[in-house]
Amino acid sequence: MSTISLPAYTGEQRVTQFRVVRSEWTKLRSLPSTIWSLLTAVTLIVGFGVVYAMVRVTRPPADPAAFDAAGVSLAGVQLAQLAVGVLGVLLVTGEFATGSIRVTLAAVPNRLPVLWGKAVVFGLTTLVLCVPAVVTAFVVGQSILSAENLDTDLGEPGVARAVLGSALFLVLVGLFGLGLGALLRNTAGGIAALFGLFFAPQMLVDLLPESVSDHLYKYLPAPAGQAIMFVQPDPTSSLSPWAGLGVFALYTVIALGLAAWQLRRRDA
Repeated sequence: MSTISLPAYTGEQRVTQFRVVRSEWTKLRSLPSTIWSLLTAVTLIVGFGVVYAMVRVTRPPADPAAFDAAGVSLAGVQLAQLAVGVLGVLLVTGEFATGSIRVTLAAVPNRLPVLWGKAVVFGLTTLVLCVPAVVTAFVVGQSILSAENLDTDLGEPGVARAVLGSALFLVLVGLFGLGLGALLRNTAGGIAALFGLFFAPQMLVDLLPESVSDHLYKYLPAPAGQAIMFVQPDPTSSLSPWAGLGVFALYTVIALGLAAWQLRRRDA
């Protein structure tokens, strides 16, 4: 009697970007510290925005027409950006510190899908959490400001863009931190680079002649990205909202691009 030969089952599955993304999602939600860090950022967005609105309502502006009510509600984004950026760094450097990145890269020899998978998972998670946070901060903040008729609403020109743009800015900050972490592979170095690139250039530019500093200041990472948060950015010190966000997105692409180049050329 003849028998039918079947190919041996190897138990291997083809590595795809979708499978890598799913694996990165599993890792992200299995780390309580990551979730708590993101929730801390959400708390900063809402909490500080509400507190700042309570302070401003006791100190009405001299010129209500120039008052940026949306910017007051979104003040917490200024603090949350650092928390999100640091978390982006830690998301990568933590694996390099423990050595678990070697297992990941052994399973994905091409390497780059790992970086893109981390970026997709972290970016979407940050977006999903930060959009409700900035909307909540705006709604609660405006209800407080309404006591002095200083409030605004999403239907006013530029307000919806400022609110939702703040969430997009935080996503880019997180990806910028992730890129720095993957590039430097060191927690202290990544965080130092993040803080340095956000704050040091502004201090250095201030040392230049005013005619030069006013022009350069607009294109620095933090001022460029934060332009999206204001309903009426100052044209003398800020780019237009979407142009500013575009400049910061370019910084983020450069950080991720350098990280990808490093990942392909250097062993973990």
